[in-house]
Amino acid sequence: MRCYCIILMLMMSSFMRADEPFVFTTAWTAQAEFAGYYVAKEKGFYHQEGLDVKIQHPSLTSSVYHRLATDECDAGMFAMMAAMDLIDAGTPLVNIFQTSMNSSYLIVSRWGKNPIAEKGMRVAVYNSEPNYLAQLMDKREMMKYEWIHFVGNINVFLSGAVDAMVVVSYNEFNQLLQAGFKMPEEGLFRFSDHGYNIQENGVYVKRDYFNTHHKQVEAFAKASRRGWEWAAEHPEETLDIVMKYVKMDNVPTNRVMQRLMLKEILRLQKDPNSGKREFRVRPDMVKKASQLMLEGGMLKHEVTYDQLMGK
Repeated sequence: MRCYCIILMLMMSSFMRADEPFVFTTAWTAQAEFAGYYVAKEKGFYHQEGLDVKIQHPSLTSSVYHRLATDECDAGMFAMMAAMDLIDAGTPLVNIFQTSMNSSYLIVSRWGKNPIAEKGMRVAVYNSEPNYLAQLMDKREMMKYEWIHFVGNINVFLSGAVDAMVVVSYNEFNQLLQAGFKMPEEGLFRFSDHGYNIQENGVYVKRDYFNTHHKQVEAFAKASRRGWEWAAEHPEETLDIVMKYVKMDNVPTNRVMQRLMLKEILRLQKDPNSGKREFRVRPDMVKKASQLMLEGGMLKHEVTYDQLMGK
């Protein structure tokens, strides 16, 4: 009888731990950029791994970094260079799941000219976070750009107030296409094609959480990968789920834009060498990112692959 009670108590304890919420904050407001996580939640993949995942989105007044730093969430989404910057500044982060395998950044010229040949241009860039690649390229190539920071939308570019704009291929680039703006290839600078191909979005936790919650982070990674693989196989059903989250988050968008975003996000997830979705951090890209950031004075010390992976 005593043995039975002990087993029952252990089972109850395990169940309670499994149902403990795992709070995950995305990099931005609801959109197809995070489709795989929505799918894993809605299809019950997280639940099947014993996780009660709560997905939250940041705001202009409450960033993903703020929420992770103040323990308002257990995991947050950061681009690789942003995570490395935080680690170097004294915030120990560990990558637990990687989606991006390629850089999505481009510079689009307003006048169809080669951005790398036009020194001193006025270039629009979002003010939400440092644009590491653009700043590094500017310094390495001695472009002497005048950076024009703004909060959102493409109007500052379309109006001709700037000569060029830094965009991501899954969002503003598609907005420009939908607006009918002509973008000849000679007027584009794709960072991934010029020695700046650095992975972007991954999911990170603080090192102390990583050290004490191995089962949770492994379960989250497994279910999230399953969510993204399902999304790739069922894009229209995935968009149904995305639009549900978009509506809940009151995001002004439409299904056409989200379809374009999902298609591009899925393309960016493919490894440039294998052509497959590998969901891993590449050691060579970590080394390249660290070298670039050290060269540009953005890091004081090298951030290694082992540091990023919590080894």
